[in-house]
This record gives sequence, C-alpha cells and structure tokens, in this order.
Amino acid sequence: MKLLLIRHGEPDYKKDSLTPRGWHEADLLADRLCRSPADAYYVSPLGRARDTARATLDRLHREAVVLPWLQEFRGTMLNPKTGESGIIWDLMPQYWTRCPELLDNDRWLDNPLIQTGNSAEVYRETAEGLDALLLSYGCRRDGMIYRTEQNRRDTIVLFCHFGISCMMLSHLLGISPMILLHGFIAPPTSVTTLITEERVKGEVWFRCTGFGDVSHLTNSGEVVSRSGQFGELYEDGYSQKPLIQM
Repeated sequence: MKLLLIRHGEPDYKKDSLTPRGWHEADLLADRLCRSPADAYYVSPLGRARDTARATLDRLHREAVVLPWLQEFRGTMLNPKTGESGIIWDLMPQYWTRCPELLDNDRWLDNPLIQTGNSAEVYRETAEGLDALLLSYGCRRDGMIYRTEQNRRDTIVLFCHFGISCMMLSHLLGISPMILLHGFIAPPTSVTTLITEERVKGEVWFRCTGFGDVSHLTNSGEVVSRSGQFGELYEDGYSQKPLIQM
C-alpha cells in the first residue's frame, strides 16, 4: 500500500480557498498526479483542500471521499500569560525544546500546557480515523504495526493539511508531532509518500520515502511558497504570532 499525503495549495485563509498562486500550484500538482492515477482519493472538508483536489479530480473524472477528521488539526491550548487560545505549532523552540516530554511520542500529551486544550481529544480522533481508513484496506493496527491477511498495492491519496499530516505521521511512525511540526515543513501542494513494508508475512510497517516533495513545482521553474514557515532571519518577520516567548 502507498499513502500520499498532500498539502493544499497556497491558501487564502479568509476565503478558505486558494490564492491565484495556489490555483496554479494545484494545476501543476494535477499534472503530476494524473500521470499515475491512484486507486482512491480522500479529502479534508475544508475549502482549500477541496479546491486543490478538484484540479486533479476533474481531469481524471473521479470523486474524493470527504473525511471530517482529515481537516486541519484543531488542537488548541491556552496562553498562560493572556488566557488566549492558540495552536500548538505556535510554540517557540525556546519553550518546547526545554520540555523533554514534548519530544516523546508517548508523553507529549502530558505536558501541562498541552493539557489546557483539546489536543488529546483531537489527536485520538485523528488516530482512530486513520486506523479506520486503513482497516477498510485490510490493515488492522496492533501496537505499533498493522496486521493484514492480504497486503494490497493500492495507492491512496489524501488531500489535506500540514498539521494533520504531522499527526498522521506521528501515529504511523511513533514520532512526537512536536518534532514534526517544528522540525519539518511541507510546502503548499507538496507530496509526502509512505509505503508499507511487509518483512514478516501479514505484519506491516509504514515507511516514509519522501517528505514535502515539490518537484512538480521546481521542475516547472516555480518558486516554492513559504506559507507556513516563520522568517529565515529575524528581520524577515513571522507568518504567525508565537504563543509563548521565553
């Protein structure tokens, strides 16, 4: 089995759609995806993901199944200084790198700051949704591996978001999502690929063979959008206001 996790094109968050650049990115992505049609397509209910998917689906005359849990990760926490709600990828590295539990996939939800919000509930919903999807293809989770009576060669495409992709990778690979959210970036329309390895008959492990690939953009001479990234230099500013400054 192969999973393709695809981030939406450059977003227009106010409209929950795409910028003009995002629409062009989606067309270039469609050029790539249409060369190797998948067995099934799934999409987040949010407009920016559905608009990205539409460029591919219309050309292939296919439809995608909408999965409510595939929308952007909704886990929040409270700023202890202001009481305002924030999202977990707003944390400053000066904070999260000093909290060993946040680097541990079995303990990150124990962090006191994380516990002020609903991240545990939303993460569980994500894991259960992903496991249900994989079960429909014959893969049943058992601890950290998946058991199957007959592994399949299906290719499954999920049009979604960066944050929720990190949560799925966390669940599949046993990596703290804090490391993924803060240590990696998947640019708009990037493709993250996972394949199954069945080294023992009937026992499957997922392996990432490519993260955030945008070769469909770079090969066309396109400059890759920095949407979702903070400034490379301090003078560049930030794309989002940090939740906590230490």
